[in-house]
Amino acid sequence: MNTITQILNWISSALLLPDIVLLLAALASSLMSLGGFAAASLERLGERGRRKRLIAELCAGKEEAARPDDGEFAAVAALMVAAKWERLECEKILSDLKGEHDRELERSRFLTKVGPMLGLMGTLIPMGPALAGLASGDIASMAYNMQIAFATTVVGCFIAGSGVLMHSVKKHWFADEMADFVYLLEKRCK
Repeated sequence: MNTITQILNWISSALLLPDIVLLLAALASSLMSLGGFAAASLERLGERGRRKRLIAELCAGKEEAARPDDGEFAAVAALMVAAKWERLECEKILSDLKGEHDRELERSRFLTKVGPMLGLMGTLIPMGPALAGLASGDIASMAYNMQIAFATTVVGCFIAGSGVLMHSVKKHWFADEMADFVYLLEKRCK
C-alpha cells in the first residue's frame, strides 16, 4: 500500500509544473481576451446609435445606408441588402453569424471551465508537501508550498471570473444583434 501511495504522490507532484505552465498560458489568453473585449465594448458603444439609425433607414427602404465599412452590424446588413432580402439567403447569412457568435462564446466558456480546474489542481498538489512539511517541522517548505497553492487558486479564479464576465456580456450583445437582424428580415423580407 505504501508503494502505491508513493507512486500517486510522485504522479501528483509531476503534474504541478505542467499545471502551472497551463495556468499561466490560460492567464495570458484571458488577458488578451479581456483586451479584445474592452476594444469591442468601445466599438459597440460607438456603434449603438449608428445601428438604430441604420435599422430605421433600411426599414424606410434606404438600402444604400448599409455600408460594409461602417461597422460589423452594417457589414452584415450590407450582405442582406446584397442578397436582395431573399429569405433563404438572409437566413443563411444569419445562421453563419450565429455560428461565429457561438465560436466566440465558446472561447470565454472554455476559460470559465478550465480556470478553476487548473487553479484547484495547483492548490491541491502542493498541499500534500505542505502538510508533510508541517508534520516534520519544516515550516519554510510548508510556507513555500502554501504560497504556490494560494497563488494558483487566485489565478484560476481570475481566469474564471474574466471568462464569466466576457461570456455574459457577449451573450447579451449577440442576442440583441440577432433580434435586430430578425426584425430587419421580417420588415424587408420578400
